[in-house]
Amino acid sequence: MDFPGRNIIGLEWPSLFPSWKQMGESVDRLDAMRLYTRIVERRSFTLAANDMEVPRSTVTKVVRQMETRLGVRLLQRTTRVVRPTLDGEAYYRRCLAILDDIEDAEGAFSGAQPTGTLRIEVQGTLARHFLMPSLPDFFAQYPRIEIAMSESDRWVDIVQDGVDCVLRYGYLRDSELVARQVAMLGHLTCATPAYLRQFGTPATLDALAGHRMVGLRSITSGNVNPLGFTVGETTQTVALPAAISVTGTESYLAAIRLGLGLAQVPRFHVEEDLRSGALVELLPDMPPPSMPVSLVYQRSRQLSPRVRVFMDWVARRFEAAHAAPRD
Repeated sequence: MDFPGRNIIGLEWPSLFPSWKQMGESVDRLDAMRLYTRIVERRSFTLAANDMEVPRSTVTKVVRQMETRLGVRLLQRTTRVVRPTLDGEAYYRRCLAILDDIEDAEGAFSGAQPTGTLRIEVQGTLARHFLMPSLPDFFAQYPRIEIAMSESDRWVDIVQDGVDCVLRYGYLRDSELVARQVAMLGHLTCATPAYLRQFGTPATLDALAGHRMVGLRSITSGNVNPLGFTVGETTQTVALPAAISVTGTESYLAAIRLGLGLAQVPRFHVEEDLRSGALVELLPDMPPPSMPVSLVYQRSRQLSPRVRVFMDWVARRFEAAHAAPRD
């Protein structure tokens, strides 16, 4: 059985695991470390085997050999999930440090470009508006990197989902993660002309009484977020009734354009609508607070060369798009 493709640190399988197909009593320790770290991150033998493109039986055998050699139990297995023991967690962190050092050393001395598969999660509209148009430039600079990109409005579990980094707007809520802020997105309040003909055009916050909004519902809490307005140095919130509330960005934008209520969105979402007159900006002197756009990654893991160059490229992309970059 052949195992085509690249592994998570970018080496070709035939050179990385030369003995997988004819595995004897042992596997190279570095190879075993790579496999073990993937098991811990994915919390699953099966998912790790799929990621590394090896049989599940190989995963089981490698872990058994490691535990025998080390003389400790590394993993707790249940029918639903695999979790590291205290010894297993400590060994995982040592493995990460060793593998990261090896990758950095090989890259520094070989002069090779970053290689391998980069697994990223991106909020869908950020992907389509900021990343996708410039990807040919990225691949021209880094032809040996492959991107496996998922799109979602949800907050992902970076470790559990096996993701290298996430591009998101909003504030970080997990202290185990690091957020590298690349921009601040300006927001605005808007509605369709048809909606304003029916409900009137508010010029003050008090004039919002009698209006309705398109509700954006939190995926985590299920609550509908109120509208927010910057008044001087403070932010005032206003909760309006919502004929419809949604969790997805595309549905939210569709409801706005159908005239179902007032809404607050990043300006880049509706620039064309504003130019064409399909949407009208409201209360421009009291805009919603700007929201950060950040690249989020795991605090405990050293960034690989391919992740570093991707993050630097994303930061340049936002700067070129005239967003407001932040350190």
